[in-house]
Amino acid sequence: MNKSFRSGFVSLIGRPNAGKSTLLNALIGQKVAIVADKPQTTRTSIQGVLTLPEAQIVFVDTPGIHKADTPLNKRLMNTVRASLDQRDLLLFVADAARTFEEEDRRAVDLARKAETPVVLVLNKVDLVKEKARLLPLIESYKAMYEFVEFVPVSAAKGAGLDDLRRVILDRLPEGPAYFPEDYVTDQPERFLAAELVREKVLLATRKEVPHSVAVTVDRWEETPRITRIYATIRVEREGQKPIVIGANGSMLKRIGTLARVEMEKLFGTKIFLDLHVRVQPGWREQRAFLDALDWRTMAGEDDK
Repeated sequence: MNKSFRSGFVSLIGRPNAGKSTLLNALIGQKVAIVADKPQTTRTSIQGVLTLPEAQIVFVDTPGIHKADTPLNKRLMNTVRASLDQRDLLLFVADAARTFEEEDRRAVDLARKAETPVVLVLNKVDLVKEKARLLPLIESYKAMYEFVEFVPVSAAKGAGLDDLRRVILDRLPEGPAYFPEDYVTDQPERFLAAELVREKVLLATRKEVPHSVAVTVDRWEETPRITRIYATIRVEREGQKPIVIGANGSMLKRIGTLARVEMEKLFGTKIFLDLHVRVQPGWREQRAFLDALDWRTMAGEDDK
């Protein structure tokens, strides 16, 4: 006799750089969220759907839990709080290689306010040479909150993911498939393209640039043979523009090549990518511009 089909919504929460986006991509089996070792890499909720023969899991990746001291940061934290509501399960993702700090205490405090079971996922265990060091870390978390499960994983190495999927499936209610079998993410290609360019900027440039980078897709021309994407990389200070462009445009060319190659793989078509860099002072404080960055309201001109 076949088991009943299960389905549900699972949010990934935790501090910045805990590896939530890497874990989401690993659980889904393909890239739906950009990844970089910089805070605030994820700026909105990102949905990734895993459909199995016996279940459908709708994962929601979220920005890292941090102090909301700017309009952008406040938006990020509002996104996190919204992700706690009406979920079947929360995955609190923690960096196993990092000691328990006051910021972790505040992050757990946010999770415990949700009336939802929470699984503690200790990520990056491959970086912990002496596994006995995990025990006091687990005890620190247990002292704060009664997690329903503790699962050690390495999202980067793929270790422990089967155990985590099993824990999730055991906690999901019986229910229908909410999305078609081939549905993977809620993000439109336009937003994914902008995010891939931003990821390459984060990975390629020096530390003073990443927080101040935004990418907008200004024009999208789609034909059967090629998709032409015209995008602008926006920085806050004049001194950041030459860093992104590089000597004789070398850095911008590198960013564009890396982004284009990944877009062609992801979208399954030939891509022409045209990038420009523009200084836009204080964009993180501009409400209208922050609205334009959200894929749900992303502005721009289409020509199909």
